[in-house]
Amino acid sequence: MSALSLTSETRIIVVGLGYVGLPLAVALAKKFNVTGFDISTQRIDELKSGFDRTEEIEKERLETSSLKVTSSVDDIKEAAIYIVTVPTPVDENNKPDLTPVRSSCETLGPVIGKNSIVVFESTVYPGVTDELCGPILAEKSGLVCGKDFFLGYSPERINPGDKIHTVDKITKVIAGQTPEVLDVLDELYCAVTSGGVFRASSIRVAEAAKVIENAQRDINIGFVNEITMIFQKLGISVYDVLEAAGTKWNFLNFTPGLVGGHCIGVDPYYLAERARQVNHDPRIILAGRAINDSMADFVAERICAQLSGTGKILVLGLTFKENRPDLRNTKAVDLIAGLKVRGFQVDVHDAAADPVEAKKFFNIDLITSLDDIADHSYTAVVGVVSHDAYKDITPDEFERLLEPGGLIADIKAMWKDLEKPQYIRKWQL
Repeated sequence: MSALSLTSETRIIVVGLGYVGLPLAVALAKKFNVTGFDISTQRIDELKSGFDRTEEIEKERLETSSLKVTSSVDDIKEAAIYIVTVPTPVDENNKPDLTPVRSSCETLGPVIGKNSIVVFESTVYPGVTDELCGPILAEKSGLVCGKDFFLGYSPERINPGDKIHTVDKITKVIAGQTPEVLDVLDELYCAVTSGGVFRASSIRVAEAAKVIENAQRDINIGFVNEITMIFQKLGISVYDVLEAAGTKWNFLNFTPGLVGGHCIGVDPYYLAERARQVNHDPRIILAGRAINDSMADFVAERICAQLSGTGKILVLGLTFKENRPDLRNTKAVDLIAGLKVRGFQVDVHDAAADPVEAKKFFNIDLITSLDDIADHSYTAVVGVVSHDAYKDITPDEFERLLEPGGLIADIKAMWKDLEKPQYIRKWQL
């Protein structure tokens, strides 16, 4: 490719304006001519009005940014660089669903130009960029991959709600189809992040690095979830054990929980799929996934073991992460289902979730306010997501919500030091 010199007029398209794409697009727009593209007209309309439902970008930053947003393919023709940030979910059988990536390539093929660089940030298994994306782009564009247009990869590292490790501060792994492409991506990402870049030796190495980041966390959480199951049967709280073990200098700080979301609960299946394709049985990876996927039902069983008969349970928290509205792949719904199948009536409140989305995705009618709940309504209150609003619940409020002899069930050790009311019981993992 001919040398690409980046200037403030260099045209960049960010494809997909979710948790990953929007913060990246806003950051890039400080230095370049950036247009954000999303197939959702509702999302585009919201962003134009200054509203980001993901809560990653504040209204003032949106309104003052030079970022242009569109859902029209006509607005994204023949840019210098395209950055694809679409989701990579799994299907009902936990098989990688590359439909969003395929669709993005089919959309971009007809609009890319000579010497365009197409960079993928979506989490995939090693080989997807070269073996899937490149051929689709070539077919749809009529151009030759590696000669007329070029591929790059720079895995996303957005942590929803994290205001410290933001896209303008983290180290970006980059890889390019040619040394020249790598140089362009080095200049591009260094322009927007103070964390610098790591130049991976190939696109496949960069893809692999990303997919193991979350698989590693998943396996570590799987270990903690398994010892939680063991210690519960021994009558020991895992949080007490972790507090003691954590005094050793090299003990890893992982805690038990329901592993959902769009990364940790999904990405290991991508690595496992690629392992099977090369005739390797990914035993450790899938063992961690199996334990974590079973955790919600285990917690439901342990809560029910503390109760006699059936009754009403109040679940506090539906999102997959504290203080965020994100409901993607939340395992709180599995816990709720586990309680219901055991005969309990379950009400749900969430301090961060959108009630419309809760109804749309899970047919759950969220309680609007804890203040509106009648006194002594519940047999148990279960703390599932450690939203800040729940950490501040007082003993008097628990006493009001619970029947005499009712149970405070603490999944996240939110109320570890809470002095429980006299006639209320307390249990934690």
